[in-house]
Amino acid sequence: MDLTIFTRNISNPVREKTIIKKRPDTGAFAVMLQKEMADHIRSWRFIIMISLIVLTFIAAMYASLSNIKSATGNSHDPNLNFLYLKLLTATDNSIPPFHIFLSFLAPLLGISLGFDAINSERNSGTLIRLMAQPVYRDNLLLAKFSSALLIIGCLFVTLTLLMIGAGLLLMGVSMEPQELFRIMGFVFVTITYVAFWLCMSMLLSIVFRQAATSAITAIGLWLFFTIFYQLIVNLVLKSVLPDASQLTQEQAISYNEMVLNILRVSPNQLYTDAVTTMLMPSVRSLGPLTMEQMAGAIPSPLPFAQSLMLVWPQLSGLLAATTGCFALGYYLFMRREIRS
Repeated sequence: MDLTIFTRNISNPVREKTIIKKRPDTGAFAVMLQKEMADHIRSWRFIIMISLIVLTFIAAMYASLSNIKSATGNSHDPNLNFLYLKLLTATDNSIPPFHIFLSFLAPLLGISLGFDAINSERNSGTLIRLMAQPVYRDNLLLAKFSSALLIIGCLFVTLTLLMIGAGLLLMGVSMEPQELFRIMGFVFVTITYVAFWLCMSMLLSIVFRQAATSAITAIGLWLFFTIFYQLIVNLVLKSVLPDASQLTQEQAISYNEMVLNILRVSPNQLYTDAVTTMLMPSVRSLGPLTMEQMAGAIPSPLPFAQSLMLVWPQLSGLLAATTGCFALGYYLFMRREIRS
């Protein structure tokens, strides 16, 4: 009887055999994420960039708090009741507001966190050893992007909470829900803006083998879009289009709309338009208006939903640019030969 059982067990080995395929450890991504966050926090370049942003935040808040009385003294100001938004926009003209500082410093923060994300691992030889482990290749790219984005998000959320706490202590005025939504929108747009430059610098770290080359290229792109792009557009349009003084009202409006649309190719212009509308509820349009459209208009703040609809093209443009840079970097990294 024992022989019969043994023969029955080995007669159909395919049916009795169970194949188990082990997937890589699901905790590998969490380990790489923690490691990348620790490396960012301990790096000197991150400490320097954080110090610059915190110092500019403190200086901008001090100027806003010193000027808050005169900023709220104008009874004709449609933004009079938004005291917490005044903390981010009011200034005594000695230093710019905080969101103007961020339009220059936020790209540098994203570039500093991503310009050597991949090529430093390749040059040091750790990329080959890491990919020899049972982990997915895209886990490395996702961990580097997610760790930097988490740190950036924690930074701006912390600064926002400090600003709200200082306003509560010094002014003793509770925050309106509209103000909270607008400040949260400002933080989200800023994080998206930094994420775009982070993805751009990570893409360059995949394309170029040397970290210095990717850093110089990223800084060159930042200078081009921040300073030179507007100058080049104005020079080209002045040489091509006729004089604005000789145009009719409809032609002048079309001319200005075309110029604005060309300028909005720059991510800096998209960020400035979105943040200005979020922090200034009285902004009702981001383009030229005719006298007929201005006639009878009462200066009053827009609800948050309408301001969000107004800046939705700018916000979707930033999100699309960020997603496109990350997708291109993901495609190139997945097809890149790492053993050479």
